Amino acid sequence: VFKLSPSDFAFLWNECKRCFYLKVAKNIRRPSTPMPTIFVKIDSIMKDYFEHKCTTSFHKDLPKGKVEFGDRWIQSKVFNHEKTGNKFFIKGKTDTVVKFDNGSYGIIDFKTSKIKPENVEKYSRQLHAYSLALEKPEVGKPFLKPVRTLGLLVVEPNSMSDDTNGCLFNNSMSWQPITKDYYKFKSFINDMMSLLSLHEAPDASEKCQWCKFSKHGVTNYAEETYEDFYPDKDDLMFMQNVTQEEIDAAGDAYIQNQVDIMRGK
Repeated sequence: VFKLSPSDFAFLWNECKRCFYLKVAKNIRRPSTPMPTIFVKIDSIMKDYFEHKCTTSFHKDLPKGKVEFGDRWIQSKVFNHEKTGNKFFIKGKTDTVVKFDNGSYGIIDFKTSKIKPENVEKYSRQLHAYSLALEKPEVGKPFLKPVRTLGLLVVEPNSMSDDTNGCLFNNSMSWQPITKDYYKFKSFINDMMSLLSLHEAPDASEKCQWCKFSKHGVTNYAEETYEDFYPDKDDLMFMQNVTQEEIDAAGDAYIQNQVDIMRGK
């Protein structure tokens, strides 16, 4: 059974099909990168600010309603994919889910910069996945239906002004609606299941920087293990700017110790 993360639908799928395959089918993940604290704090402040507000204050085009919940893990039931025979479920963490006075629900993702037109489709897949998980949940998980509104709320700083305690950021707000289209999302699921049905990982993307420095970037690499994704002796030579002569002089024990440090052991 494949566990699918909605956040991977946004960028990992587009960035590198090989990395996507390795993560979902083989549980081999890219090395984690920390989220800058400032963005975590901004995200928390935005959610706290909007939590008790009417949805019309988000944007005038939204129906009247209120926030149902913010950060929450949701999970779909297990689906059977008829064309490939694969089974999968969706599990992820929402930004904000709202309940409108007309009885429908909406899923809103907060952003802090303008959305490029080419990225709207990526975020659309992510929000459609949340919608599917809420409307067809696993037993005991949040169940909300119907989800009729999807969109991105962009809160972008554009100037600063003086304040008695220092200064304030002045922000502009914009609403990027996303049309709900399950036929298109189903087509994406079909493509994804076809990829995950492969017996071997597909070729790496030419632009994937992770694959360039990983043995997993080589299509016919035989043993795909978690540790092989991380630095080895050759990576050590490159990353720490040492020569083969220095490697030989240091000895295998020293090299292994350095590699283990880089692997976080």
